Amino acid sequence: MFRHRVATAVLAGAVPLLFAVSTGLPTAPAYAHGAPTDPLSRTAACGPEGGAAAQTAACQAALAANNGQNFDAWDNLRIADVNGRDQQVVPDGQLCSGGLPAYQGLDLARADWPATRLTPGADLTVTYRTTIPHTGTFTIYLTREGYDPTTPLRWADLAAQPFITVTDPPVEDGAYRLSGTLPSNRTGRHVLYTVWRNTSTPDTYYSCSDVVFPEGSTGSGDAAGVIGQSGSGESTAPAPPAPPTAAPEQDPVPGTTATPSTPATADASPTPDAAALPTPPTPPADQPVPVAAAPQAVPVSATSPAEYLPLAAGGLMAALGIGIFVMLRRRTR
Repeated sequence: MFRHRVATAVLAGAVPLLFAVSTGLPTAPAYAHGAPTDPLSRTAACGPEGGAAAQTAACQAALAANNGQNFDAWDNLRIADVNGRDQQVVPDGQLCSGGLPAYQGLDLARADWPATRLTPGADLTVTYRTTIPHTGTFTIYLTREGYDPTTPLRWADLAAQPFITVTDPPVEDGAYRLSGTLPSNRTGRHVLYTVWRNTSTPDTYYSCSDVVFPEGSTGSGDAAGVIGQSGSGESTAPAPPAPPTAAPEQDPVPGTTATPSTPATADASPTPDAAALPTPPTPPADQPVPVAAAPQAVPVSATSPAEYLPLAAGGLMAALGIGIFVMLRRRTR
């Protein structure tokens, strides 16, 4: 009987411990990813940090064409499981939106999108702002000479080969820096098209940045909407918010045709950091040191399994006490 009681008490005390071990903490979904900010991409220009660019006629028209849906998720234009089949997955005329309804306004064929001025044949460093770094390869194309910005962008409008290809670049000050040499035979308005194929996630990101070279054969609209100079490190393009300092998380996988999820900013409560708990004040030298106060309560979701050990020990001690009492009572009878 004594052994039975002890075993029952141990099991009772162990239940909370087993529950704590088996209960995992919820993982906050990853949010935010990246887009070019120099030369300024359409999604960054028309997003919440686009500044004056977001107020242009082109961005306002894009919002209207987007059925009123804004571009707060400026860095989340991505499609899962493309696996290099870009031209099969993204239709002609929808390259800037990736074919995603949440970004369809970016596909408008206009000659007044906010554009960055470039110099033919010059060295160019593209700044690709990232809010969650990933490994992968960037390929950056430029539209062919003679491209008409008033017609929907097609795959055939892009040069056959990218002028920049970079794999796994480092993150510097919250951005990737992707360098290459511009073609020397471009004039007028063009689109710089960026494809970022992740290897740490199944996603591929797409971006359109409007650029303008010295006026030439592409016709009207060459100087409209120019926002700054790039290629010399003197761009006036507005920058989106600085990236969070939290460690990168694994992305949730969106569907290939589904609208990408809006970045979540408060999906999970943060776990209190021990270093963030207030430190008791130090008493004056002429006063006795008080007994340390009990630590602040920690949410159940953040409690470690070791904190449940006193429950098991308490149950065991209670069972032992009851067993000894029963044995002594029997002997006295």
